[in-house]
Amino acid sequence: MKEKRIIFMGTPEFAATILEHLVKNQISIAAVVTVPDKPAGRGQKLAESAVKKCALQYNLPVLQPVKLKDPEFLEQLAQYNADLFVVIAFRMLPEAVYGMPPLGTINLHGSLLPQYRGAAPINRAVINGEQETGVTTFFIEKEIDTGEIIQRKSMPIGPNETAGEVHDRMMHLGAEVTLETVQAIFENTAKGTPQSAYVEDELKDAPKIFKQDCKINWNQTAEAVHNFIRGLSPYPTAWTSWPENGNKTLKIFKTVLAETGTSETPGKVQVIEGRLFIACATGALEILELQMEGKKRVPAKDFINGLQASELFWE
Repeated sequence: MKEKRIIFMGTPEFAATILEHLVKNQISIAAVVTVPDKPAGRGQKLAESAVKKCALQYNLPVLQPVKLKDPEFLEQLAQYNADLFVVIAFRMLPEAVYGMPPLGTINLHGSLLPQYRGAAPINRAVINGEQETGVTTFFIEKEIDTGEIIQRKSMPIGPNETAGEVHDRMMHLGAEVTLETVQAIFENTAKGTPQSAYVEDELKDAPKIFKQDCKINWNQTAEAVHNFIRGLSPYPTAWTSWPENGNKTLKIFKTVLAETGTSETPGKVQVIEGRLFIACATGALEILELQMEGKKRVPAKDFINGLQASELFWE
């Protein structure tokens, strides 16, 4: 009986970790598809994606198409005769690609679908103060993130956990669930369930986040601002402006809710016993890590050492 094989498609470290887990668990990889090498850094040298580096480490064939509808690429893809395509953190696929393998094409999404469909599921879940998220494998269909669900597995979100920390834990959960899903499909025990079967509450979307979306509004509750900051940390990063310092930008990476509230004006900064606090509409936050425009990311105590003015407001 012919061994079943997959073609793996992905780009960042999240996908590379899952690719490596599949290889180490004897899933046969016919080829890997990733983005073309791109200039990066000061020297603008061509940089390989994390998935390409992983593929080369295991001597896997790598395809790097510029256009996914390119006839030459489609012909290359077809020649591998793979049974299943596995897509993790890649590009939107045309039907000519996802419709090619006989067992279909699956994707892993960083939420409990159908909640948080879109480009930023981890960020949006943390920003919204969710206490739980998870991963979902599903069969790719024409509409993004709407295909039949194969498997879902949940994980908690800690009250002070950042999106980056959730991402790193989710990466390993995603590797386990992807492996289980591939094995189930190969064993013909996987069943697709329409996403409508999981709709219990109003659906929440996870659209892409742009820089202008990341400005902090101190006229919200301390809890809402705290969730906003950790939901954007470490990237794309919540920011505020500092009028007294030439309106320079400050990026805020880590906060905790202050144990006591404050009656100060929202945005007012205070240094109390060597710690940095800022007032919100209700309550206050302690700032733990931040970065001033043109400077390095530092703990709050290092930032405090350079403070001159006694009256500070961030906007």
